[in-house]
Amino acid sequence: MMIRPCFLVVDQEHSGSISTRKLVIETAKFNVMTAYSGAEAIQTLTKFPAVDGVVLDAGVRDLPCSLLVKQIKENRPGLPVVVVGTLGYDFCAGADHYLETFDPSRLLNLLQKLEPERTALILEKDEKLSKPDA
Repeated sequence: MMIRPCFLVVDQEHSGSISTRKLVIETAKFNVMTAYSGAEAIQTLTKFPAVDGVVLDAGVRDLPCSLLVKQIKENRPGLPVVVVGTLGYDFCAGADHYLETFDPSRLLNLLQKLEPERTALILEKDEKLSKPDA
């Protein structure tokens, strides 16, 4: 039995929408939980600590990015934090990885590198499912 990687996506909330990052990450068959503020992210990590990484929108407004990363690391030392910002945005101190653009393929590539063994199992299973019955 394979347990798929699970990532917490901390994204800005927009009326009537689902996080685009959540949808992109789910296309790689990873599990995703979503928080729409820094405070909600900390609460979610406390309640559901078994996540494999955090994908954080640098523009989340309720906490400064560096402070949020610091709180995440205090809660879960060693948990990889990927910050997604915009070109020219100040680097978010404490983050393990930083993407200056929301390029879905770059994000997925990075997350797959964080979980290489489980990614390989997912790809292997997909390949088996795509083959026609012999």
